[in-house]
Amino acid sequence: MQYKRIIEVMAEKAVGLQFEVRGWVRSCRNSKEVTFIDLNDGSCLASLQVVADGALANYADEVKRLSNGSAVVVMGELCVSPAQGQAVELRAASLKVVGWAPEEYPLQKKRQSFEFLREIAHLRPRTNSLGAVARVRSALSYAVHTFFKERGFFYVHTPIISTGDCEGAGETFTVSALNLEQLAKEGGNIDWSQDFFGRRANLTVSGQLEAEAYAMALGRVYTFGPTFRAENSNTSRHLAEFWMVEPEMTFCDLNDDIDLAETFLKYLVRYALDHCQDDLALMENFIDKELLFRLENVLAKEFVRLPYTEAVRLLTEAKGDFAYQVQWGADLHSEHERFLTEQIFKQPVVVTDYPMAIKPFYMRANDDGRTVAAMDILFPGIGEIVGGSQREERLDRLVARMEAAGMGLDDYQWYLDLRRYGSAPHAGFGLGFERIVQFVTGMKNIREVIPFPRTPGSAAF
Repeated sequence: MQYKRIIEVMAEKAVGLQFEVRGWVRSCRNSKEVTFIDLNDGSCLASLQVVADGALANYADEVKRLSNGSAVVVMGELCVSPAQGQAVELRAASLKVVGWAPEEYPLQKKRQSFEFLREIAHLRPRTNSLGAVARVRSALSYAVHTFFKERGFFYVHTPIISTGDCEGAGETFTVSALNLEQLAKEGGNIDWSQDFFGRRANLTVSGQLEAEAYAMALGRVYTFGPTFRAENSNTSRHLAEFWMVEPEMTFCDLNDDIDLAETFLKYLVRYALDHCQDDLALMENFIDKELLFRLENVLAKEFVRLPYTEAVRLLTEAKGDFAYQVQWGADLHSEHERFLTEQIFKQPVVVTDYPMAIKPFYMRANDDGRTVAAMDILFPGIGEIVGGSQREERLDRLVARMEAAGMGLDDYQWYLDLRRYGSAPHAGFGLGFERIVQFVTGMKNIREVIPFPRTPGSAAF
């Protein structure tokens, strides 16, 4: 008998044929001699109704004892369902229980809060909402690779263990093979030359710098992998471990960079709308009533583009009730970003040409000597979703910026070599992958869109 996943059964609706299906019991209703089982295998949002009756040899001993969460294998014939809301059902010829779930199984019929589900992160993908998020995340991951493959980019695996700090904020996790307990007892300074790598190392905050090296050889590259920030933040938009999509392109300026980033974001949104319809419909019904409208609005027109200086002027004149003061030279906070996108323009906004003093060393200095060729793309409900820039390709300017920042040039000779040997204009950006998943699904907290969230004080599972 042919095995089918439920997504295939629902798509084909091959009434009259016999199939084997495998999955977990979502709910179970018993009558006198018939049991109705909602079976889900994770392949799609929909569950398949299985009808089992007393003719089964194990009906009394096993089928009638089924509980939520139990794993079963069912063989039977697909029939037209007389019940409303479902086209087909499976009449069981046999049902085998391969894994029982006890009465204390925590995912019962009533809805649990997302906060509770985080405490059982190993079970939460079995819920409708978190299962839907997982499928949308998988679809968007596939779309990332498809987008860049179609445009001639090469996928580069940049290192997770690094000896630099691309963002320069010092919020890195140290990687060490030293006996930390012994060092704590002995006291004194740590001699990093005795560590595994012969120097201090950390988990990467970005693959950008290494991606630049490969862009200078292959022209167009991207990296898509985990990154880490030891930022003590418990907000709904920050994680200690998250995934970044980071393309780098040679012979590319800031405008080219923005064009690609806007096209990329629209591609991801369009892909989700086309391939995740049932899951997004669930999200609109239970999470965000305006979800599909917001997604379509991203596609409807070109993103607004305005310089940082103009953004500061608009925010100052708007006299919003902000917790943080708006002033030229200060970074925009989430409340400012969302005000621009949700109140002033009501659509995505690209802010460009930020003050040099608040941006990293690698961003290209503008001719005014005060700003850099940087851009942030801001989304309603999210704030910053993409950050990028044209990179500083001029060796003397780059050295001056690094020295002004107090950086040790010896640690970055390889990076400076990229400017010594055939330097070329280039640009790139970083997309926080969880933030685009959060935007597409309408989830309010970023911890719901990564399988196992890592946050201050929490690294369970």
